[in-house]
Amino acid sequence: MVLLTSLAVPRYFQSIDRSRETVLKQNLFQVRESLDKYFADTGSYPEKLDDLVTKRYLRAAPVDPLTDSTSTWIVVRPKDPAKTGVYDIRSGAPGKALDGTAYADW
Repeated sequence: MVLLTSLAVPRYFQSIDRSRETVLKQNLFQVRESLDKYFADTGSYPEKLDDLVTKRYLRAAPVDPLTDSTSTWIVVRPKDPAKTGVYDIRSGAPGKALDGTAYADW
């Protein structure tokens, strides 16, 4: 029984980590798509992430599944100094993914 448990538990936790990473990728995709639509409609980026919710580009602020919070996102500003607002977001979760890349680089 102990042998079976020692084989199953690591796989279980790895599948949970893989699921969280999948949700993170999907949340990042949806927010980035909403940012692009917002920019296409208004010609500028939203000043804060919550503007996507108030203007109905998103139903709710996305949750970072690795930190279980909506406030840990790292906001990336546009490279063009003439533009302001939220150009992109990154996860504020520390550490690396199962593939070895840092979450903050996604």
